[in-house]
Amino acid sequence: MMKRAQPILALVLSALMSAPAGLAQQAVGLDKPLVPVAGGTGFIGSLSRPYRTPEVAPVNLSNSNRLEALTKAGKIYLSLDDTIAIALENNLDIELSRYTPQIAQVDLLRAQAGGLLRGVPTAVRQTANSALQVATGGTTERGSANATTSGTADASSGGTVITQTGVAIPNLDPTLFFGGSMGHSSRPQANTVTTGATALLFDSRSFQTGYQQSFLTGTTASVGWNNSWVKSNNVRSDINPSWSPNINLQLTQRLLQGFGFAVNNRNIRVARNNIRVSDLTFKQQVMTTVAGVVNLYWDLVSFNEDLKVKLKAVDVAQKFYEENKIQVEVGTLAPIEIVRAEARVAQAQQDLTNSETSLMQQETILKNALSRTGVASPTLAEARIVPTDTLTQPANDQVDKLAELVETALASRPDLEQTKIGMDNTKIGIAGSRSQLRPSLDVNANFQNNSLSGSVNEVGNTPGSTIIRNADPYFIGGYGNALSQLFRRNFPDYSVGFQLNIPIRNRTAQADYIRDQITLRQQQIAAQRQMNDIRVSVQNSLIAVIQAKARYLSALKERTLQERTLDAENKKYALGASTAFQVVQTQRDMAQAQAGEVAALAAYSRARVQLDLTTATILSRYKVEIADAKAGKSSRPVQPVRN
Repeated sequence: MMKRAQPILALVLSALMSAPAGLAQQAVGLDKPLVPVAGGTGFIGSLSRPYRTPEVAPVNLSNSNRLEALTKAGKIYLSLDDTIAIALENNLDIELSRYTPQIAQVDLLRAQAGGLLRGVPTAVRQTANSALQVATGGTTERGSANATTSGTADASSGGTVITQTGVAIPNLDPTLFFGGSMGHSSRPQANTVTTGATALLFDSRSFQTGYQQSFLTGTTASVGWNNSWVKSNNVRSDINPSWSPNINLQLTQRLLQGFGFAVNNRNIRVARNNIRVSDLTFKQQVMTTVAGVVNLYWDLVSFNEDLKVKLKAVDVAQKFYEENKIQVEVGTLAPIEIVRAEARVAQAQQDLTNSETSLMQQETILKNALSRTGVASPTLAEARIVPTDTLTQPANDQVDKLAELVETALASRPDLEQTKIGMDNTKIGIAGSRSQLRPSLDVNANFQNNSLSGSVNEVGNTPGSTIIRNADPYFIGGYGNALSQLFRRNFPDYSVGFQLNIPIRNRTAQADYIRDQITLRQQQIAAQRQMNDIRVSVQNSLIAVIQAKARYLSALKERTLQERTLDAENKKYALGASTAFQVVQTQRDMAQAQAGEVAALAAYSRARVQLDLTTATILSRYKVEIADAKAGKSSRPVQPVRN
């Protein structure tokens, strides 16, 4: 019996050795590949690897060492370049978006096996508002360049399976199948003349194995090897027990509905397009985050400048109060004037407190954006940020650059490119709906080789028996004789057939095709509307830059004028030509003018960032490499800490 089983075992082992090679052709590489569980090495591991549970590496919540390198004596000395570099390394929004290309790669792997696409998340998360916006409840346009993105990407396309219309895509992963059985059966007989017994008893053993594969052409091929061994008490059989193995090949080809590469590889092409979409989504998230942290940094700088203004205002008010106090004591000034001076000191101190708390709040917001654990670390929470860059002065922004900026935005905006890819995906999907309109015509062919081999029936061969055996010597032998008959193709079967199904009204296919066409038309209109919106947003952003520049120049002149006015008022007051009330009022105007200049310069910086974001040039302006963002490690050198 062992010798008979050796050919079966040889075929099984051959099939097992060849199967993983076929399966491996469907694999794709990932930027961060899924790692198999331990024990998947060696020959046995290579065979079992497709059936093991892949594991994705745990999330990394450790910050890069750049923050520590910039920290000295409880202070973080931070430049704009360092801010951007730390955001690329530590920001959780970027880290979350790094998984999007991996999701797209896994979707491609699924499509290459003939599975449905689960979708790729495209939402972009906005950066936190600055302390001033939090306090006022206001919002700015400094978020994503894509007006249609949602505020969070946490739950996008979680476990959703996208419904697919059109012709079903075949399972492209090959299948190796095995089966076996053994049994005993008893069949009572009403006529003993033909069987020679009142009941026929059968002992049977069977084993089947095969291989099935579908292809993008709409072809399905199946190869099967069936083995059957039967032993009975039938005295009329010439051969008993007997082997009757057979080998069969079945081919099915779809000729109308479901025929061709364009229909059956549409999910693969869509999945490849979605890899581009995922890269664009990641780029868009990096753009949004960089714009956000740049705004947070410049707001922090403006808060520091505002704090200096408020400190100076307190010093001026305190000095004026001290001078008035002396004059009241010597009797050259009415006591009521010292009350006014004291009130001005109290107001200046209140403004200083507001500025200090806003600065601390802004530092917390910025640290939260630059750390994977937020301000959970006491060291980071207590550290103060010292910005080492100053606010950018307005550049020469000309209105005649509008056409050039619009052209740049239309060529570079990742959200517009995503829309175009979405239209391409819809066109690809229409091939499935178009194929569904056709009748179903399948041609099938079957080829089978049969064999029979066994021993001369010894049942009923008793002394004095008159049974005559007419067994053909060709069928006398063991399992090897049966295999020889198979390979010599002594007993072949052939058959060819077709199956034609013609739907009478075909309303479902008609509705799906029309729906897909309407969806494409809507996408085309939406793309045109998006381009129109981009032109408007670029123009509005450019106008906002010009207006912010004008406001800054106006604030600069106002501050210069107030400085002269305060100087003149102080001289007049020293000569007795002015009152303390007028001096206090001039001091207040001076402080407001200084704060207004700082706010105008910060507003210009935000407007400039928004223009860069709207035209999708923000990464090139701040020299951000997408490769660095994907790797989570910036190539920028750490700026030396200044004392």
